[in-house]
Parts: sequence; C-alpha cells; structure tokens
Amino acid sequence: MINDEEDFSLEFIELNATKRTVSGKGAARQLRRSRQIPAILYGKDIDPELLSLSIKDLDIVFRKHGSARLFFNLKIDGDAKERKALLKELQVDTVTGEYIHMDLHQIALDKSLRITVPLETVGTSKGVESGGLLQIVRRELEVICLPQNIPNNIEVDVSDLNIGDSIHVSELNLPEGVVAPYDVDFTMITVVQPKSQETEETEESEEEGEEGTEEQEKDKDKDKDKKDKDK
Repeated sequence: MINDEEDFSLEFIELNATKRTVSGKGAARQLRRSRQIPAILYGKDIDPELLSLSIKDLDIVFRKHGSARLFFNLKIDGDAKERKALLKELQVDTVTGEYIHMDLHQIALDKSLRITVPLETVGTSKGVESGGLLQIVRRELEVICLPQNIPNNIEVDVSDLNIGDSIHVSELNLPEGVVAPYDVDFTMITVVQPKSQETEETEESEEEGEEGTEEQEKDKDKDKDKKDKDK
C-alpha cells in the first residue's frame, strides 16, 4: 500500500519493505524472479539493514514521482514504527531498464544531513555574448541542511561574468538553512576564452615580437653603416 502525506513541507511516500538475511548475486537474481529487488537502509547510529522491495510498488512510485530525491515512510515487515528515509541511489540496468539495487538513507527531521544538490545556471553571461565559453567546473554541490530545507537545485546567476571571471563556492547564494561544508574556496563556474582565439592572439604577439626584432636589427645595421662612413 502506498499513501502520500505532507510533513514539514516534505512529501513522504509510504513504502513497504521486507528484511532479508542473504546477499550476493544469486540471492539478488532470486529476488528479481519473485518481482523484488535488494535494498539497503543505513544511517547515522544504525547498523545497515538488508531489505527487499516490491518492484510493483516501485513502479507506481516512480511513475508518479520520478526517481529524483524521494522521501519514504518505510514500514519494515509490517512494523507499526515507520522509518523516515531518503532515496540515496537507485541502480538501473542501462540495457533492460530493470531496477538492480536501491540505497536508502535513514533520516531524522531534526538532524542535519549531507546531500548533493545540482547547480542550475541562470542568464547569459557577458563573456559568452562576446565570444567566450561558459565552463561549468562542478555541476553539483554537497551541502548540509535539515531534510525540510533541502533545495531542488542551487541557482547561479552568470549574467555579469566576463571572460576570465569566475564564481567560487563562497559566492553562491545558498538558501536559508543550507551551508556548504568546504574549507577550500574552489571554482564552480568560469568563462574562458576559446582556444582558437587564444592561439591567434599568441601568434599575433609572436609576430609582433618578430617584427620588433627585425626593426631593431635594421636600426642596428643603419647605426653601423653610419659609424663606418664617419670613419
């Protein structure tokens, strides 16, 4: 049975699970033959628990909600005490599209957690308009926040970036209650000059240098001829 409920602005999906005692490829294949997949539940201060989930239930969930950042009220073996969990990873066979394995992270609404959030650029940078290339160094960022404060994405306005400009992690406009746990202020996005243009400018500089050298040599020859005549 799958029901939805609203809790602290998060949508939790009720999902049934069964404990399993065996693991390995053989056990996983047997589970899939019975229309189930292996899963694991882990989290702070708990021992990892091996579970199995109904493929039919998962089909219903993913058709309705997609598979990105889902929260579950997990009921294990019919236990009245539900566990709140976040979908951490879903492995899918790239050829058949079948579910292979699922990782669940047990959470508490009053405890912060680390989670990776995608970046989304907004606007067109001045540097791109003048021929530069927008280079996204990191497409996602690990943040720390309470479950109810997890953003769907982090918007980054690149409109004011000229060629050579960058945006570092310290310059990101993070939502309230969300922090980036980094000591190093690394680059997230930059605007670079196209390599072809860099090559052309380098060649022009070298040509100018060569021309300057030739002119200097000519001047030296003129000075030498003048001195010879004076003699």
